[in-house]
Amino acid sequence: MNAQVRYSHMTALPPGRLKSRKQPSQARSQATVEAIFEATIQVLLQGGARALTTNRIAEKAGVSIGTLYQYYPGKEALLYALVGRHLDKASAAVELACRAHRSMPLADCSDAFVNAYIDAKIGDPEASRALYHASTALDMKDLTDTTIKRLHGAARDLLASAQDSRFENLDGVVFSWVAVVTGGTRQIFEEDETIERLPIFREQLARMSRAYLNAAKV
Repeated sequence: MNAQVRYSHMTALPPGRLKSRKQPSQARSQATVEAIFEATIQVLLQGGARALTTNRIAEKAGVSIGTLYQYYPGKEALLYALVGRHLDKASAAVELACRAHRSMPLADCSDAFVNAYIDAKIGDPEASRALYHASTALDMKDLTDTTIKRLHGAARDLLASAQDSRFENLDGVVFSWVAVVTGGTRQIFEEDETIERLPIFREQLARMSRAYLNAAKV
């Protein structure tokens, strides 16, 4: 996979212009959309955002440009949908891990959240980084707001259930903790050599999280 990806900003569009035209409902149409998503990632990895055109995506996906336009009015809407899917999968993975670790000791709860979030982001680090950079100019506030709300909810329920801890200002603790975990992970994906940096980052973030939560409990 080519790590030397070139990036450029796209023209910002209002949220209404970023919506999909229709959602795939049958297995065949779902497979088509998956092929389009995968082709988008591959074009980004090979040439960066400057090379991203609907014609290139359609050609790599093996579909007609008309088929692509049945689902997405342009590359911005396609990126918006791809980012939305990425964020939804990450949120769902964290929620699942948090449910599985409820009522455990605080240290285990902390590690579960940190590891689940990082794992959800690193299925393909270079692809995630390429997608992040290509979509920075898009208005995705609604997507990110929904993601943060889900992460706050999962973290709050997890910490509230910890068997050995109680927090006087649980919402404040959750807000700060989630901000550190998500913000720190985002910083890693903005940098080169993401894969090499991840192991030490994971270790240090887990350590900082445990220390912060222990200091915040009453």
